[in-house]
Amino acid sequence: MTAETAFRNAIAELPIVPVLRGISPEEALAVTEVLHEAGFRIAEVTLNSPRPFDSIKLMAEAYGTRMLIGAGTVLAAEEVAAVQSAGGALIVSPDMNPAVIAETRARSMVSLPGVTTPTEAFSAIRAGAHGLKLFPAEMIGPAAVKAMLAVLPKGLPLFAVGGISTKNLADYLAVGVTGVGFGSNLYRPGIDLKEVRASATALAAAYRRIRSDIGG
Repeated sequence: MTAETAFRNAIAELPIVPVLRGISPEEALAVTEVLHEAGFRIAEVTLNSPRPFDSIKLMAEAYGTRMLIGAGTVLAAEEVAAVQSAGGALIVSPDMNPAVIAETRARSMVSLPGVTTPTEAFSAIRAGAHGLKLFPAEMIGPAAVKAMLAVLPKGLPLFAVGGISTKNLADYLAVGVTGVGFGSNLYRPGIDLKEVRASATALAAAYRRIRSDIGG
C-alpha cells in the first residue's frame, strides 16, 4: 500500500491528526496504543520533540501497518530523508516550503504543508502537496476557511490546526474542512495515560457526532 493510499484510508476512517509535540520515546508506544484503540489512524511526532526519530521508529515498527506515522514541524528538505529512514511516511509542516514538498513527493511520502492564505494554498498545490494544513486555524477563522474552500480544488484534504477544540470543532467542520489536528488538548509531555485515553475517546466521539449532525 502506498503512503498516499494509507493517508486516504486513514482520513476516511477518522480525519483527526494527533500532534504529539514534546513526546519522548519512552512515552511513544503507550500513547500510540491508546490513540489506536480510540480509533485514530494517523499520528505525527513534531521534530522539536526529544529524540523524535527514535519515537517515530518505535511507532512505525509497531503500528506502521495500522496507522500512518509521520513527523510534524518539518522545516527543511534534509529532514524528510531522516523521517523516512525512521519509518515515517507523513510530512507535516507549519509553513509552505516547496523544497520540503518536492523532497516528500520524490520519496513517495505524504505532504501536508501549512498555509494561511489562498496564495500559499495554491502554491502548495502546484508544488505537489497531497493536502493542506490551515495553520493557525484560530487566526483564519471558519468564515475565511469557507471562502478559501470555494476556490480550492474539490476533494483536496484540508485540515484545520491550531486552536481547535470541542468548542469550535463544529464550526470548522460545518464550513467543509476534511479534518482537524489536536495538540495540547489531546497530549502534553508527561500527561497521565488515562487522561490521554479519556481525551482521545471524547474527541473521536465528538467528531463522529458532529459529522453525523451536519450530514457529512
